[in-house]
Amino acid sequence: MLKCNHLAAFIILAGLTLFYNTAGHSGDKSSYGDLVSLFNEFREFQEAELDDGVPDYTPAAMEKQHRGLKMFQKRLAALETGDWPIWQKVDYHLVRAEMNALEFHHKIFKPWARDPGFYSIRSGDAGSSINAESFLRPLFELFEMESALSKEQQARVQATFKAIPKLYEQAKSNLTEASADLADLAIRNNKREAEIYDDIAERLQKYNPDLVADAKRAGKAVRDYSKWLKENKHKMTAAAGVGKENYSWWMRNVQLSPWGWEESNAIIQREYDRVITFLKLEENRNRELPPLEVAMTDRAWHRNLRQALHYVVDFLRDEEIMTVPDWVDPRDYYGRGRRGAVADLEDLDDTPSERYAPENSSIDTKVRQREILPGEVHEYIGHMLDYQRQERLTKSPIRSAGRRYNMDSMRTEGWAVALEELLMQAGVLDERPRNGREMEYLMNASHMSLSIPDMKMHANEINLAQARRLCAEIMPRGWSREDERMVWFEMQSNLRNPGGFHSNVVTGKAYFMKLFRERAAELDEKFVLRDFIDEFLSAGIIPMSLIRWEMTGNSDDITLVTEDLPGS
Repeated sequence: MLKCNHLAAFIILAGLTLFYNTAGHSGDKSSYGDLVSLFNEFREFQEAELDDGVPDYTPAAMEKQHRGLKMFQKRLAALETGDWPIWQKVDYHLVRAEMNALEFHHKIFKPWARDPGFYSIRSGDAGSSINAESFLRPLFELFEMESALSKEQQARVQATFKAIPKLYEQAKSNLTEASADLADLAIRNNKREAEIYDDIAERLQKYNPDLVADAKRAGKAVRDYSKWLKENKHKMTAAAGVGKENYSWWMRNVQLSPWGWEESNAIIQREYDRVITFLKLEENRNRELPPLEVAMTDRAWHRNLRQALHYVVDFLRDEEIMTVPDWVDPRDYYGRGRRGAVADLEDLDDTPSERYAPENSSIDTKVRQREILPGEVHEYIGHMLDYQRQERLTKSPIRSAGRRYNMDSMRTEGWAVALEELLMQAGVLDERPRNGREMEYLMNASHMSLSIPDMKMHANEINLAQARRLCAEIMPRGWSREDERMVWFEMQSNLRNPGGFHSNVVTGKAYFMKLFRERAAELDEKFVLRDFIDEFLSAGIIPMSLIRWEMTGNSDDITLVTEDLPGS
């Protein structure tokens, strides 16, 4: 099903590109088709060149790419957009912001020189990494392998395996500005990465034994790289954070947010004050109520999940919160092949699982064991439906292509987190146990416990170990531990994505509410909640300020002329 969706999206994108490339030209006047052509070229340009089958991130290759970027920026600036409609100008700024992101990577972030985890497969889950979609694609096919590979597939896989050791050798030369904190993250991730190659070797033993030795050599290369990192970590003295000024530049010129580090930090601190205040009010209100039932088995968890998702979809439709298309089906989330999905509750065990034991469960799990709805609303309505809607988006080929460099995170995470509390205020928890509202505020508090260390790490006020400790210290009820897997993962997400994850959870929600208030004030009695949400979502997954421009005609939150990077 997924492959069909991707094929359909490709056909739609190709058709739209052809249409926009041939429509609207008049002499030398710039057209939207010119922008689409430039965007498609730029996407191809961003792919790392291969040297002997290995992505080339050497200083010479990166300098060459940076020179090429300057030419693309000049071509973009030369386009005359004055008489374009707003939606086309919005797309122009999407392309501009993506070029700004690559500029930031070359001048400031430099993951190929600073981040040892940049060269790992698994790092793509939580930060900038090598282009997994192209270079590593042949290996992804092995995880679902059920028969022998064709000769063509075998050749591609073998070439990739043989490139892995060369890639890590290149990494050792490239990492001239490495950070010890980022090295610690890479060492931690590489343990599992080496095990992945072991798993692949075991799969190949059955169907393609000739490739087993190559897979094992790749796993050995990962282990050797980790050993090298441990031996050289004492030399890696660069700061892991990007600094306040650079963080602010990223927010204003890539996320297209009006708020830099100082403004974002103030929003996060005030939101933390509010969340803890509301949590304590709820706890006092519910002081005589019995504790919430805690799901301790897989069957109880998945039963709660199904009930919650079907309930919230009906709630959205019945309360006219947003239009719910006919294709919306919660089974896409819990029972149709998604990782961790379960088709039949009868397949699950009623024996208490170690995953749900107090000493093992993460912040998220502790909350969802007691009231699953807010967290799964975030994941299903906030994320899965969002991306399903994006797949059906046909407004422009540039938006349909998706965003890179996490420049969409203020929109995606802000929307998903806003849903948690705003739907609660709209009544979604009214028919459920009343102290479930405490769980929503605890979920909000967990966002704060991850966002506050995020800001301090990028200001270089604390290091990774201190950030993990702070995360545990400011989470109520002792529901966080500095060494738990989730805290490691989320602090990695923060450190390896400046302005890309948890800070944008909070500021994205704040911006959504700002837009909500502005639109309500503008329309007054004509404001209709469902129309507002539908219009917001129809813009696609793009920076919040661009959505505001389309909805209100107001572009004053967008830095229209790129500011120079600090120190450049």
